[in-house]
Amino acid sequence: MVAGTALIAGTYGLVRLAYGLFLSDIQASMGLSSVQAGSIASGASVVYAVGALVGMVADRWPRLVVMAALGTAALGSLGMAVAPGPAAFVPAAIVGSAGAGLASPGLVGVVARGVPVARRDRAQAVVNSGTGPGLVLAAALALALLPQWRLGFAVGAVFTAAAGVAVLVLDRSGAHRTDGETPRPDGPAGAGRPSWRWMADLRVPALGALLLGAASAAVWTYGRAHLVAEGLGVTASTLAWMALGVGGTATVLTASRQARSTPARAWAVTSAAVGASIAGLALGAGVPGVAPLACLLFGWAFVAATSAQIAWASELVAERVASATAVLFITLTLGQALGSSALAVLADHEGQASAFLVAAGAALLAAGCGRGGSQP
Repeated sequence: MVAGTALIAGTYGLVRLAYGLFLSDIQASMGLSSVQAGSIASGASVVYAVGALVGMVADRWPRLVVMAALGTAALGSLGMAVAPGPAAFVPAAIVGSAGAGLASPGLVGVVARGVPVARRDRAQAVVNSGTGPGLVLAAALALALLPQWRLGFAVGAVFTAAAGVAVLVLDRSGAHRTDGETPRPDGPAGAGRPSWRWMADLRVPALGALLLGAASAAVWTYGRAHLVAEGLGVTASTLAWMALGVGGTATVLTASRQARSTPARAWAVTSAAVGASIAGLALGAGVPGVAPLACLLFGWAFVAATSAQIAWASELVAERVASATAVLFITLTLGQALGSSALAVLADHEGQASAFLVAAGAALLAAGCGRGGSQP
């Protein structure tokens, strides 16, 4: 669980999402416009989705998926660190995001076969919460290193590689269970249904994931840049980003309570909280104290919502949990790809605050997908 949490922290917090943290400095260094920055984020989201799709197809080989995750994330992060200009930076940033897409389904499979059923949901939630510590670590690096953003990506590459190796070593030692239970592997037909038929059961959570992904792009891609534009300095805006990580880490404390709720209800509550936090950033980013509180709420709500996704997938498609999780994560990230580009265009015409308010509305629509209960 510790090694898996660290791998999520690296692939998400130090590689994929660190792009948004360092974006202002990257733009200043490389002369990227807002539309260009949004296009990079969209491309990275698409490649993340491709990585998650590969993880879904290869769900019988979670070790191989984890190896691919650490390789792409570490190489992509290192590529960003040494890129002399946009021509080298852009492909590195895009490839690096594949690591996060591969890590999620890979670790779902590793945890499912290495943790007893009684502790499995808790273990999945803890590992999934690794995004929070990764964001905290990324913000701490930013405070220490900015404007040297390249060194931050270099550290991310080393950390991610080490975490991935640890997962592989520990998974090898835990491959033979000691509790007498043989976990049921994901099967292509599952419960007698034709292959891929199970995907229809995911249509409601998938719609919610698409909407929440589009909404969350406002914060993950433009959050710190928006705070800087509203008058927050380097330290204040970076501490607000750190609050994202603290909020995400806090999901460990609420995981047990969330597990007692139905996945659909948990999704509705957390998605609505995402919307409230984005609205707070839209209307009060320049008000003292509002930005860190809104970021704290967003960090908790977004990570808790992705944990609710895993539980919802497990409830609706119990025979293909890893594959169903990958489908929802892919859909979430495709929403982020659409949101990054659309919000960039909207911000250019109507301003960042208006773009954030539209994103908040999308999150509230996502919350509505959970109001009908767990059944599609």
